[in-house]
Amino acid sequence: MISRKYLYLIALAREKHFGRAAAACNVSPSTLSAAIRDLETELGVAVVERGKQFAGLTPEGRSVVEYAQRMAASAEGLKQELASLRDGLTGRLRLGVIPTALTVVASLTASFARRHSLVTAEVLSLATDEILARLRRFELDAGVVYVESAQAAGFSVVPVWRERHVLLTGADGRFAGRETVSWAEAAGVPLSLLTPDMQNRKTIDAVFAKVGAAVTPMLETNSIISILAHVGSGHWSSIVPRSVLEQVGTPPGVIDIELVEPSVDWATGLVTLAREPQAPMVAALVAEAKALVESFDKPV
Repeated sequence: MISRKYLYLIALAREKHFGRAAAACNVSPSTLSAAIRDLETELGVAVVERGKQFAGLTPEGRSVVEYAQRMAASAEGLKQELASLRDGLTGRLRLGVIPTALTVVASLTASFARRHSLVTAEVLSLATDEILARLRRFELDAGVVYVESAQAAGFSVVPVWRERHVLLTGADGRFAGRETVSWAEAAGVPLSLLTPDMQNRKTIDAVFAKVGAAVTPMLETNSIISILAHVGSGHWSSIVPRSVLEQVGTPPGVIDIELVEPSVDWATGLVTLAREPQAPMVAALVAEAKALVESFDKPV
């Protein structure tokens, strides 16, 4: 359905190394190199910068890769469509999720799995920029990110979850017995936060800047689990989505306190490429996300 030469080129663009690309395609490096040369002869342009090692793609090569990625995605979509007509939806769902949504996303993947039991799922913890980049390269089917960060052209987003963050701190610390803590007060305790490349951290920094608080975290990590462990040690505090605690629990000796002044809501949702027709896998996941939103809105 799509020439292997194009699949080899996609692998080379992804791996940026002839040997790794060949291994990913289960062929020898010489076979992959010969296929790339055949493709260049067929198209009449150089697609790879020549050198002893892979030195990058030419401008023409980047255009060919983008075209090949679209072709491969369309071919995969057709396979899914045909398989669903025969046996129901099958294949592998590839989902990139920001670290702060790794717990809440289980409500979406679980409902999807119950409806499409033949589909296997891969959930990766990634920063927002990486999720959007992989979507553009058709390396992910969908992502879960903050809605405000998915407003770039070419993407569709379904807002699913809305929540507030809380201050996670020691039960016997300076805020013991408090029901609320202001953001300005939270800036005065040793904080463990996600790394600056994470959208959650960028949003938290923006709130601190809004209230005129300068914050230098005493510990940074790209893992929510690591944050919970460090706060549980008793030295650090943190700011996390309440849904994280609802799913995995609050560490012993730790309390969560509502953050106010200001009270801020964050919207998180499912982001996909804005293309028609959608691949069956993507369409099914979007439908599940919309159904989940409707279930949240129904009275208990």
